[in-house]
Parts: sequence; structure tokens; C-alpha cells
Amino acid sequence: MSSERQARLADRIRVLIAERLEKGLRDPRLGFTTITDVKVTGDLQHASVFYTVLGTEKERTDSAEALRAATGMLRSEVGRKLGVRLTPTLEFIPDAIPENAGHIEDLLREARERDAAVAGLATGAAYAGDADPYVKPREDAE
Repeated sequence: MSSERQARLADRIRVLIAERLEKGLRDPRLGFTTITDVKVTGDLQHASVFYTVLGTEKERTDSAEALRAATGMLRSEVGRKLGVRLTPTLEFIPDAIPENAGHIEDLLREARERDAAVAGLATGAAYAGDADPYVKPREDAE
């Protein structure tokens, strides 16, 4: 029962923060930031907000500082619009999705290259023993 409430609250927090970032903060350090996910603890008192920033490493660190500086303002706005008794604390965590996706893409490319190499070796290969190595039952003459 509480997990459903957690999910609803996390989704609502994600939407509220994304809308606020879309309107814009008065911080020039904030880059093109996307809120990817929000996780709320079981007691609904802490929310971990995962985000990604499109740009260079400097833009990512500047955006992280801007979000850290705007945490109080964002928490008060979320609290006003949520209408819950206790407003959860917000923690902004950079999401590792782009880095993980790049790593997975590299692994898939390497696997395709290895598969192509194995297929190239298999084209001219011959069986080491019989073409059909399985033992077949004898046909006895009756």
C-alpha cells in the first residue's frame, strides 16, 4: 500500500521539479537539465532526484552547483504544491544513464566485431570428425 503512495508521490515530485526547471531558475549556471527519476523513502521524508545534464563536464558541475543552491527553494515549492503534512527533503544525484549507455554500446560493438570474426573463421571450416557425431540406433534385420 505504501509503495503505491511512494510511487505517486515520487512521480508528482518529478513533474513539479521538471516544470519548475522548465520555467527556469534565476541561476545562469543551470544548463539543459532533465529530471530522469525520483525515489522516495518508505517514510516519505526523503526524495532522491536523479538528473542528467546535456553538455560538457563543466556544464554538468555548474548545473550540480545550481541545483544544490536551489534545493531549498525547490523544496518549498514542492511542499506548497504537494499538500502533504511533511515535505520530503530533496537530494539531487547525477544520473549515470548516459555513461552507462555509452559503455553498453561499446560492449555491443565489440561483441558484433567478435561475432563477425568467428563467422569468418567458420566459413571455411570442416568437421573434425563425422558430419553427424550422434550415434544412431542400429537397424536390425528381422
